[in-house]
Amino acid sequence: MGANRQKSVDFRGRYTPEAAGAAVSGAEDPAGSRSHNLLLRRRASLMQEPVLVLNATYEPIKRHGGATAMVLMLKGVAQAEELHNSEVHSASHAHRVPSVIRLLAYRHIPQQSRALSRKNILLRDRNTCQFCGGVFPSSELTLDHVVPRSRGGRSSWENLVACCYRCNNGKGDRTPKRPA
Repeated sequence: MGANRQKSVDFRGRYTPEAAGAAVSGAEDPAGSRSHNLLLRRRASLMQEPVLVLNATYEPIKRHGGATAMVLMLKGVAQAEELHNSEVHSASHAHRVPSVIRLLAYRHIPQQSRALSRKNILLRDRNTCQFCGGVFPSSELTLDHVVPRSRGGRSSWENLVACCYRCNNGKGDRTPKRPA
């Protein structure tokens, strides 16, 4: 930019080349031009950015798109906790886009439970044998009941662990505290 270039500001405080007497670039960038489409795509993607929604007690609930978060804020249901640097403009207002919003009223969210499956047990235990500490591929691990089913052990999150074949065969029908 040249040092002698004149800058002008419109009534909203933004730089406008028209107010400075410069040639209007609208004739060079028609509505279907590449630069105009990139600008629209950037604005559209900004409204689709994920926004973290917190409960009134600051517990995370879920993620919404930017447009839904803006609607919640404008309705007075939520308030912004963190804001992006960019703005969305309407005909008469400019609003900063939130990245984190908090609901003003507490919402009870039911506890979600994970399905008890081999895959989820292996994910929880990070493919690590819980007896010897070795890391194995999932094909070389089995599920072991800490308290054996023959002794009243149930198939539950607390009683199932990932275990390598060697440790599982060595443990057999005993609890870990019981000697061989």
